[in-house]
Amino acid sequence: MGDRLRDLSLLGGLLLWLVYTRIYWTIQVGHLTLPPCPFYYLTGHPCPFCGGTRSFAYMWQGDISDAVRLYPLGPAMFAGSVVGVAGLAAGLVTGRTWALNLSRQQWQLVVVGVVATIGLSWALKVFVLGN
Repeated sequence: MGDRLRDLSLLGGLLLWLVYTRIYWTIQVGHLTLPPCPFYYLTGHPCPFCGGTRSFAYMWQGDISDAVRLYPLGPAMFAGSVVGVAGLAAGLVTGRTWALNLSRQQWQLVVVGVVATIGLSWALKVFVLGN
């Protein structure tokens, strides 16, 4: 029961995010979008995730170059979100679930890899691609 609830929650969250980014350009006209990044307002620099929403919105339009310009990891995260929705939905329909069974050292490597990837993306955003 716990795994199904987890999978249903993840699926719901991903679907809400994908729907929001799909209609982003329409709701932006009416100023109905989520508030801008507070980190950016406080420091004048983008946070590690700035541009993610617009990157996904551009991916819905098939504009990969603008998606990468706004958030270098955006296209990969968009593809992962779509695959995640399909996998979670299939698992809920079939009654199956998945879990990562990694050792402590493997989890540490995953965390270091994710942090390094986000750091590299942020560096590209700040120093190469601009705000």
